[in-house]
Amino acid sequence: MNRRSGRGFWPLRDLPVVFWLFATVVVALLHPMVPAPRWLLIHLVLLGAVSHSILVWSRHFADALLRAPTGPVERRERSLRLLLLNVGVLCVVTGVVADHWFVTVAGAAAVIVAVGWHGTRLVMQLRTALPGRFAVTVRYYVAAAALLPVGVTIGVVLARVQADPWHVRLLVAHASINLLGWIGLTALGTLVTLWPTILRTRIASGAESSARRALPVLLVAVLSAAAGALIDVRLLTIAGYLLYLAGVGLLARAFVTAARSRPPRDFSAYSLVAALVWFVGCLAALVVALSTASTWSQVDARFTWFTPLLAAGFGAQLLIGALAYLIPVALGGGPSAVRAASVMLDRAGGLRAVAANGALVVCAFPVPAAVRVMCAGVVLAAFASFLPLLVLAIRASHRVKRGGAGPRPVPDRPNRLRRASVVGLAVVMTAVAAGVIVGEVDAGAIRGESAAAGVTATGRTTVAKVTASDMRFHPATISVPSGDRLVIELTNADTEDVHDLVLDNGQDSGRLRPGASARMDVGTVGRDVAGWCSVIGHRQMGMTLSIVAVGGESAAASGDATAHHHSAVDLARSPAAGFTAHDPHLPVLEPGRVHRRTLHIREVEREVAPGVTQKLWTYDGSVPGPTLHGRIGDQFEITLVNESEMGHSIDFHAGSRAPDQVMRTIPPGGRLVYRFTATRAGIWMYHCSTMPMSAHIANGLFGAVVIDPPDLAPVDQSYVLLQSELYLGADGGEVDTDKLLAEHPDLVVFNGYANQYDQQPLRARVGERVRVWVLDAGPNRTSAFHVVGSQFDTTYLEGAWTLRDTATGGSQSLALAPSQGGFVELTFTEPGRYPFVSHQMIDAERGAHGTFAVTR
Repeated sequence: MNRRSGRGFWPLRDLPVVFWLFATVVVALLHPMVPAPRWLLIHLVLLGAVSHSILVWSRHFADALLRAPTGPVERRERSLRLLLLNVGVLCVVTGVVADHWFVTVAGAAAVIVAVGWHGTRLVMQLRTALPGRFAVTVRYYVAAAALLPVGVTIGVVLARVQADPWHVRLLVAHASINLLGWIGLTALGTLVTLWPTILRTRIASGAESSARRALPVLLVAVLSAAAGALIDVRLLTIAGYLLYLAGVGLLARAFVTAARSRPPRDFSAYSLVAALVWFVGCLAALVVALSTASTWSQVDARFTWFTPLLAAGFGAQLLIGALAYLIPVALGGGPSAVRAASVMLDRAGGLRAVAANGALVVCAFPVPAAVRVMCAGVVLAAFASFLPLLVLAIRASHRVKRGGAGPRPVPDRPNRLRRASVVGLAVVMTAVAAGVIVGEVDAGAIRGESAAAGVTATGRTTVAKVTASDMRFHPATISVPSGDRLVIELTNADTEDVHDLVLDNGQDSGRLRPGASARMDVGTVGRDVAGWCSVIGHRQMGMTLSIVAVGGESAAASGDATAHHHSAVDLARSPAAGFTAHDPHLPVLEPGRVHRRTLHIREVEREVAPGVTQKLWTYDGSVPGPTLHGRIGDQFEITLVNESEMGHSIDFHAGSRAPDQVMRTIPPGGRLVYRFTATRAGIWMYHCSTMPMSAHIANGLFGAVVIDPPDLAPVDQSYVLLQSELYLGADGGEVDTDKLLAEHPDLVVFNGYANQYDQQPLRARVGERVRVWVLDAGPNRTSAFHVVGSQFDTTYLEGAWTLRDTATGGSQSLALAPSQGGFVELTFTEPGRYPFVSHQMIDAERGAHGTFAVTR
């Protein structure tokens, strides 16, 4: 390897970007099982792969432009910087996903040091180098390196501050500095020389002077956009984006001139063109979106929509396109070896570029979920194909270096791109069609009789505008002349909740976020048709729609009125091998008086009894949610992040707050911060308060906050048990709201799973003092907590001692209504197995049963 040129294999230069890209593919494939997948995907690409590549290749170009080759000492320094950067990025990703803020801070500090070190070396290089025609490119790199520490610092604060509107403003500032500054300035400065090099043409005259004029414009634009968000002046942010577009316009002439001189003909050039189009297009669209937003909450929704498009269309595509040209050069070995690697990386280049960008365009529109998933798969496949092609390129390069023959290049025919475009668009159209079919098949599970009912079509069309809000459709009845074609224009007018419209002929609008719309072509209507919102509980609350065929058949189909009855649960069965019971121990009381916690609402499918699975709605993936523990006077700051597909909320009984804001329903992707001070002792329920509340609690969204009484004595063992009911839908399904309304539970359980503590008993020793906190989460059944074979000498109910360790008095059960709680204390006098139950015995037989295993 030529150590002065840096060519050949260099592990710390070449391997990390492959790791980050591979990790991106894995997370994309496994995203339903990964916490915060959207954030993770964006940061694996931009903070991981792109930032690493910036440190590598900006220094590579600086050396070339300033004629400063790399020596052994500098190579070791670069390796240390790259190691520091990648370890820092790994810590940031781990800290944010695992909600460990100090790990995030440590990682951010490492990233800042690595990039600051990199920028300092570039400044020193500029000062000592001879004047160069394109030294301005290195000044772009210095400016970008100066901006990233600011963006990273804002990102660290962003991970801590979740309350709106500050969270949104920090998000806009963070993204503006990192995307437009760190990545944008580096990319634009590099393309001044790299773009004509890739096209194999001359640099346009005046390109360097345009670059010098554009740099201060772009730098002021980035700072203005970020400052506008931080000081709450959205007009300044919009002006910053417009100024940035003007700066790009100053550079555009040189880029266009080079492309006219020699049009793009390979994958790297196609990708770079597409990346710039996405960059400018998204920035222009953001200007429009921010200009029409009336609140920072609307800005959040629109900014969130564009960020993945910028990450994929601009960030990922820019990276892959640049690497497709640069890696063969870095591998070296002479013109033949470079050409061999380039040929492999250019395989099906036009097809990959057209398919990826066509699918991204589809994803940019409000298409059905199944279509978006299929097109996202096309984008992922097109981008991920770079990794196996990279392996083949390295092998081809090595083969040529050893004297072998390289791959045959594809002939450069005039219609090559045209054919690739046709095939690429065909791939995208196939993905769209497959998505439509999948959506129809999914709706087909409830598809019934055709709405036409054999009537002769009149050729006329009736258009009905329907809004969904306040658990009603407006209007709730649509009259259509029999034989007319009906088109429903549906708008979700709720500000918080998700809705849809399902018809008894199987048509489905798809889930609509607040403010979203859908158009449903019902077709010819010859009979009455029933419609409803399929979001759990909404139909039961009256969210139904009737389509009346005037002069047609009057008998409307009943839709999905048939309940999903689950077969009888065999509670005598044992859980499968590897089963682990929900941890019943009371969490240790933390020393601080301010407790910060982020709760993620997630939909998970898991067992609730041996062989019985349900799709549960959870706080942090468990039922019940995490138990919080504090003292009187402690402050709690809970950030709620909704990662599910419908609206949810949270209500803490442990605090006293007006419900209007902190208990509001937040849509998918939304967040809120709930602060309260614990002023009274007890075990307090928290739960989702979105209507119908009974369904949200019954499907898993509840937990407990334990606030110790001031004079609470220590004990040997402290346990927490939450009793709740399960109304089973089909296996793997959600709560059966018909059973819920009839109050016919299939299971009554402690801590979310039937009889789990018979399989894995609670432990105690003879003579130990045991405290059991008990909460009845309901939503409907009362509880009478009892330990068979023992007596309670201390009981505490709803903030008051009802029995306190007397020599003569005792208690046999703790009676609780839904949402009530307390604790009992007892001491076991001899070893054995002591069952604990709800002494409403039918509920004990439904699964509210467990065991204490007492030893000497």
